[in-house]
Amino acid sequence: MDEKLYALHKIDTCDLIPLSPSKSDVGCRWEYKIKTNSDGSIEWYKARLVAKGYSQQYGMDYEETFTHIAKIITIYTLIVVASVHQ
Repeated sequence: MDEKLYALHKIDTCDLIPLSPSKSDVGCRWEYKIKTNSDGSIEWYKARLVAKGYSQQYGMDYEETFTHIAKIITIYTLIVVASVHQ
C-alpha cells in the first residue's frame, strides 16, 4: 500500500486540494487481491484505492466531477490537425 501511494505521488497523478465547506467528502477504502501463477504460487500483490461512491448525493457531489482522460480517437484527431497545419 505504501509503495502504491509513493508511486502515485512520484508521478504526480493527483493533487490534494482543500475541501469546500459546503461539500461533503467521499470516503475510500483499499481493495487487495493476490495475483497467482498458473501453478498457484503467488506472483504479486495488488492494492487499489476505491472511492465509496454510494455515499454521494445526486446534484451535490457527483455532477461536478472531472477526470482527465485521453481517448485514442482524440489523440488521432490532434495528430491529424497538427499535420494539416504543419
